[in-house]
Amino acid sequence: MTPEPEKQGFFITGTDTGVGKTLFSVALTRAMVARGLRTAVMKPVAAGVIDTPDGPRNDDALELLAASNVSAPYEDVNPWLLATPASPHLAARHDGVTIGYERILAAHRRLGSRADLVLVEGAGGWLAPISGTATMADIAEKLALPVILVVGLRLGCLNHALLTRETIRSRGLPFAGWIANKMAVEMPLANENIETLSSRFGMAPLAVIPPGNPPSSSPVPAWALEAAKHLVTP
Repeated sequence: MTPEPEKQGFFITGTDTGVGKTLFSVALTRAMVARGLRTAVMKPVAAGVIDTPDGPRNDDALELLAASNVSAPYEDVNPWLLATPASPHLAARHDGVTIGYERILAAHRRLGSRADLVLVEGAGGWLAPISGTATMADIAEKLALPVILVVGLRLGCLNHALLTRETIRSRGLPFAGWIANKMAVEMPLANENIETLSSRFGMAPLAVIPPGNPPSSSPVPAWALEAAKHLVTP
């Protein structure tokens, strides 16, 4: 169990891109809201835009914002919006900008001032580059939040999950737990892979996302409510 969530939050990372970070982050946001918590959301860096009446936006950030019960300017939810759908460091280079921390940290402080907790979703995997030298892990370290790891259960996931867990440990950040996502099509021996990671991590997953990746517009799924129950005290 983590402490009471006032002025707390979590950083959500994944074993890779496309492993269900946004699916989980949106569902967890809605589960925390269902528990009566003022839950702010953040996507510090997002690459790839869609046109909206309010201007360019990122679809992942909009999904998160729609699930939140804390009103916030889009620029606080997504401080760095990059046009090119590529690795953040390449997208930033293409856009002619350098991703810095202060904009992210300032936005996080503003979000935290009006919320019980802030859920922060990273981009790509744990070590996805954001500049010539920095990575998403550096953002997580600056925010100093406990980390939740989303593991996409597909070939290679054991190595990716164990490497990611080791690098989270090396940063000295609390490991809040992990999520097993069975993806759109369940891999062979998925349950055996979950058992392997549970043994290696010394903990069962906070939740198992069933195959099929249910849409975020559906009722709050039981697995998200289960994860929320483990992450915060009543």
